[in-house]
Amino acid sequence: MQISVKGKQIDVGDALRHHVEEELSGITGKFFSKPIEAHAVFSREAHLIRSDISVHVGHDLMVQGHAEGVDAYAAFDAAIGRIASRLRRYKHRLRDHHAREKNGQVEKSSARTYVLAHQHDHEESHGKTEQPAGVDGQPIVIAESMTDLPVLTVGEAVMRMDLADQPTLLFRNSAHGGLNVVYRRGDGHISWVDPAWQDQSSGDTVKK
Repeated sequence: MQISVKGKQIDVGDALRHHVEEELSGITGKFFSKPIEAHAVFSREAHLIRSDISVHVGHDLMVQGHAEGVDAYAAFDAAIGRIASRLRRYKHRLRDHHAREKNGQVEKSSARTYVLAHQHDHEESHGKTEQPAGVDGQPIVIAESMTDLPVLTVGEAVMRMDLADQPTLLFRNSAHGGLNVVYRRGDGHISWVDPAWQDQSSGDTVKK
């Protein structure tokens, strides 16, 4: 596995680099036979040090975590601890995912993603604000690309969202092919959005 360790306005010495490489290799080796790459980035956040970790462990599976600490070692150890806890939580589901991936049973579709211009407010003479917009008030697109849209069960979607430390995940529900969303609520619970959809040939609403 290729591992990179970087600091943003922070010097990363050989001792810290060795600690990161050893811990990342040990944790990922317990759950994945051939992890692809890992990145650890250290930055200063107020009076603390922040550690951001991302591990690309499969063709379409990312594990991420972050934490703050009084020094780089404390921040990294807390972040890798959170990642290890999530991996242990999903170890059985991950084993099933690996088996399907090995047998070529992991499905996906494509979707186009857009990066929109950041909407900076600015005051006008009458005290109101104005948002930058393109034609007909639409947001300005500054970049676009194609991305994979995974076909998952709801449980798999929750696992991926949690492992990637993301607030939301868009996916196709493997039960019926429709677009679904899972997201983490402010109270910590997870919500699942499954819009009503209809069979295109009959027009009948499909029951789940």
